[in-house]
Amino acid sequence: MDAPGLFELAGPPEPSGSGILGTGSTSGDEPLAVRMRPRSLDELVGQDHLLTAGSPLRQVVEGRQPMSVILWGPPGSGKTTIAHLVATSDDRRFRAMSALNSGVKDVRAAIDEARRIRRTGGPQTILFIDEVHRFTKTQQDSLLGAVEDRTITLLAATTENPYFSVVAPLVSRCVLLTLRELDNEDIGKLIDRAVADERGLSGGVHLTDDARDHLVRTAAGDARKSLTALEAAAATAGAEGEPQITVAVVEAAIDTAAVRYDRDGDGHYDVASALIKSLRGSDVDAAMHYLARMVVAGEDPRFISRRLVIFASEDIGMADPTALQTATAAATAVERIGMPEARLGLAQAVVHLATAPKSNAVTTAIGEAIDDVRKGKIGPVPPDLRDAHYKSAAQLGHGKAYVYPHDDPRGVVPQRYAPDVVAGRDYYRPTRHGQEAEIAGRLEKLRRIVRDEGR
Repeated sequence: MDAPGLFELAGPPEPSGSGILGTGSTSGDEPLAVRMRPRSLDELVGQDHLLTAGSPLRQVVEGRQPMSVILWGPPGSGKTTIAHLVATSDDRRFRAMSALNSGVKDVRAAIDEARRIRRTGGPQTILFIDEVHRFTKTQQDSLLGAVEDRTITLLAATTENPYFSVVAPLVSRCVLLTLRELDNEDIGKLIDRAVADERGLSGGVHLTDDARDHLVRTAAGDARKSLTALEAAAATAGAEGEPQITVAVVEAAIDTAAVRYDRDGDGHYDVASALIKSLRGSDVDAAMHYLARMVVAGEDPRFISRRLVIFASEDIGMADPTALQTATAAATAVERIGMPEARLGLAQAVVHLATAPKSNAVTTAIGEAIDDVRKGKIGPVPPDLRDAHYKSAAQLGHGKAYVYPHDDPRGVVPQRYAPDVVAGRDYYRPTRHGQEAEIAGRLEKLRRIVRDEGR
């Protein structure tokens, strides 16, 4: 009997009921997302960069090369689908486990069985591990030897960056394939296919354009989520005796209000503008509302995070220098973790930015400096500041009278730094908000010393 969390497929599974972490049921009542799984790599959507002739993915699926692979991608991007395609091979033995409910004992049992079958002339074993990042270091280490000597061919799936969540020796023994988040066009193709295909809804309902757009937005790049919502909406329409799926039907089915703004139109920019203006106005609650609208509408989280990073310098700057750190960390979380979890980092950044003291002094400073440069106020670099490390530089007088600030107990010395054309120009004018109040006092003293004023 199989260990808990494992199942085995020797040869191709039944065509319609085999779930990678299921039992291979053929009852005909499988979820729409299962019924619509691609039957070949050519039906895989959104991962064209992995499907070129002779690519590692094709070699793994088609069994031409026994290479171990880590599939890294966001939820609903096709990792389990690829495992399902591998499982249909008739010349390999497929075994699967989930890191959620399997331990070292299960891993070792699978490896021992694969070794025994291989020694007796049996087929090669593909071991699929879903959510491999949830394995402890010890559990991951237990795979190393069997992957190294090809007792098993590992196929592992993870939603987290393997370089942070999988032990380095295992990563080095595998080919890393990165799956991209599906875009709106990809999700739309899957929905259209499911509506028309005989494995899906067989054209039994009409999906309105608005309802389709709403399904695409709420899916947020997750193929499984889009098909689950479509199936629920079709069931609701059927129960109400309606021949078509409208936005109202989708809302009733998945209990998510349609956020009515076009991501490519005016509404997209209006909501983004409202978010920034609410942050600038220090209304944290309004800012949180607009963030929520963007998240629910399926807005690209990278767009949101970029706006927050810009705002941190543009409207806060040195009044709270840590605001940029928080915004940048939220952007990093978006890249490394993805949605929906990354919304927490975005929300934290919104709270920090909304409640931080505000200053546009940095924005004004760089703006005025660039304006002067564009007006031709560039002037020559003072000789004392020029590079003095190359041959003949001393003969040209470069750096001859340069004064090293660290030699002065104050750490700052009178010295001409700016070209004459902009000497004495105050670009940065700190406010009295937050930390800039302290900076303002120090800056006044620094300028007095540097410019040799009051001596």
